[in-house]
Amino acid sequence: MPASEWIRRYPDPMTTPAGDAEPDELPEAPEQENRHAFSMWLSRAIVAPLVRMIYRPIIEGKQNVPKKGAVILASNHMSFIDSIAIPVASPRQVHFLAKSSYFEGTGLKGWASRTFFTAVGASPVRRGAGQAALDALDQHQKMLEEGLAVALYPEGTRSLDGRLYKGRTGVAFLALQTGAKVVPVGLIGTNEAMPVGASMPKREPRVRVRFGEPIDVSHYGPASSGKARRLATDAIMAAIHELSGQELAGVYNEPPAQNPIDRIKQALPHERR
Repeated sequence: MPASEWIRRYPDPMTTPAGDAEPDELPEAPEQENRHAFSMWLSRAIVAPLVRMIYRPIIEGKQNVPKKGAVILASNHMSFIDSIAIPVASPRQVHFLAKSSYFEGTGLKGWASRTFFTAVGASPVRRGAGQAALDALDQHQKMLEEGLAVALYPEGTRSLDGRLYKGRTGVAFLALQTGAKVVPVGLIGTNEAMPVGASMPKREPRVRVRFGEPIDVSHYGPASSGKARRLATDAIMAAIHELSGQELAGVYNEPPAQNPIDRIKQALPHERR
């Protein structure tokens, strides 16, 4: 069952929007598949080694990433370059979703952006709430059902103060729904190497990427159980905290409420996906 359909059947009225499912996507044309295969080769043969040579990331625990099968690399999130550091450090191809605007540019700059993000395993997604969020969840589920490795941030968005925020339950739901193992990842120094607002990462300090031991969350219960999702999420975040060493924020990383209704919703207890 697609993730978005599951959410509609087991809705959380405080967080789940209504909406009709989008029609199934058409299969990729042969030329699209060829371009995708070329980009994957470009990533493994050129982009990743070049980035490692220039920025010399310190990589720990690569042996903890399963070589085959569905796996979720669940990481803390402090900088734009987190989505580059993880694929570069991983011993296998990692897939993640990136803003569709990175793929829609024109001219030489647009081509370079599109080629680079495709090469490092990114797929375009329309960001936002409502149907866009459900579509992104479905995309991740499809990737995992194909046996791929995907990178996700349980905090939901970047930490601007360096603290580790509470995890949202979407990652745990995907792991419980698909049976994928979760490899916790601790990123250290990415916020210093490329702070918010910087146009290019710095070579110093060197970024450290720590892959923890895989977590099997299946014993927490089914994906339909809110308690199972919460317990699995807390276990994943505890492992990330042990790897990153960040100060715990103890709250969710949420954008400022835009109106009184949003403030009420944030204040009331409800599941954050």
